[in-house]
Amino acid sequence: MAIEKVKEYFRQFGMENQIMEFEVSSATVELAAEALHCEPQRIAKTLSFMVHEQCVLIVTAGDARIDNTKYKAQFGAKAKMLSPEETLEIVGHAIGGVCPFGINGGIAVYLDVSLKRFTSVFPACGSGNSAIELTIPQLERFSNCKEWIDVCK
Repeated sequence: MAIEKVKEYFRQFGMENQIMEFEVSSATVELAAEALHCEPQRIAKTLSFMVHEQCVLIVTAGDARIDNTKYKAQFGAKAKMLSPEETLEIVGHAIGGVCPFGINGGIAVYLDVSLKRFTSVFPACGSGNSAIELTIPQLERFSNCKEWIDVCK
């Protein structure tokens, strides 16, 4: 199960016990915010795209939306999200639990500047009922992000 992969990933940092698992679904921004009792914008959602035959993950604030013009300027291609089946196969996490931790190799991770307005955010942890609270510097470190980008409205 993907959450086990994420727990193993965080074990190397001594943070596996900080992963929260809920009795309810946290598979959408709204459900995660409800489960965590926080504002929806503080949910760090991870979106998966195919860019020139390579998978990229973009982590954004919960209230952010991809701006097609900015995306095309950044990547030189139209935004093409992976299907749920492709996401599971390529990334290693199912929709609702996609995160930049414990992912398959060869995937570039980007963080959108929409996250920088928060002290901490809540990304999923590989399942549709999990999350971890990370400061922005922790998110940057643990996601192994390639760079910060600005591709959202």
